[in-house]
Amino acid sequence: MARRQHGILTRQDLEDLGFSRKAIEHRVRTGRLRLLSRGIYAVGRLELTREGWWMAAVRVGGEGAALSHSSAAALWEIGVERAGGVDISIRRRCRVERAGIRARSRPSLPERDIVMHRGIPVTSPVRTLIDRATELGTRSLERMVNEADKHDLVDPETLRAELDAYAGEPGVKPLRTLLDKATFRLSDTDLEVLFRPIAHDAGLPVPLTKEMVNGFEVDFFWPTLGLVVETDGLRYHRTPLAQAKDRRRDQTHTVSGLTTLRFTHYEVRYEPDHVLRVLAGTAERLRANNGS
Repeated sequence: MARRQHGILTRQDLEDLGFSRKAIEHRVRTGRLRLLSRGIYAVGRLELTREGWWMAAVRVGGEGAALSHSSAAALWEIGVERAGGVDISIRRRCRVERAGIRARSRPSLPERDIVMHRGIPVTSPVRTLIDRATELGTRSLERMVNEADKHDLVDPETLRAELDAYAGEPGVKPLRTLLDKATFRLSDTDLEVLFRPIAHDAGLPVPLTKEMVNGFEVDFFWPTLGLVVETDGLRYHRTPLAQAKDRRRDQTHTVSGLTTLRFTHYEVRYEPDHVLRVLAGTAERLRANNGS
């Protein structure tokens, strides 16, 4: 049981295993149990792992407690834990005041939002992102969403859909705002209308669109320069398969001597100056290489 719980047992655990009060006290005196907090013991360890401290904090919270906020983000490996203590949430009305623990009484927290990860009760990835969205700036929150995608916990498109079940809750609005930018996608017609003037200002001729090149349909193609431009609707690559397909396309074009650039639809619509600089610089280099 101690191994499953990262070296942590409660007095209730010990009593359920048949240990009497005197037997517990004897093991504390001999060092086989170390009292961490009232009713919480470390078993045969001088130093606990980070998971052990997390488990201890959750067990202090009692029934309905789970790691949450920055500590949950650290357990999911999508964020950094705040200094000064462990964050837990408790699905009942209570008051827990222990040194090193930031406890939140959250009786309205749905049961579905608490899962097990590495043997520790913790808020789900979606709930963790919502909770952290109330505390983080846009850049840090974007990094968390990206990490959640990278670790295959939840991709941006699924996260956006999941937020419907949490409408009106704090944290949902900043996530929706972020994801609207991340998943922003123009229609093919609108994309072409907006992209052509940028390409023109960069000194490029009219491109071919939706052309088949090396067996792939590309968004924009300049055969005289050997330049391909692809536009991605999502800022984040949702799956390893999607990443592999993109790499295969780009590698195939590179082997054939082409240069490939990738922009998001959001960049084309809202960051045209950046797109212009990259296009102009790339076109200048390609002309110099081609001697034209």
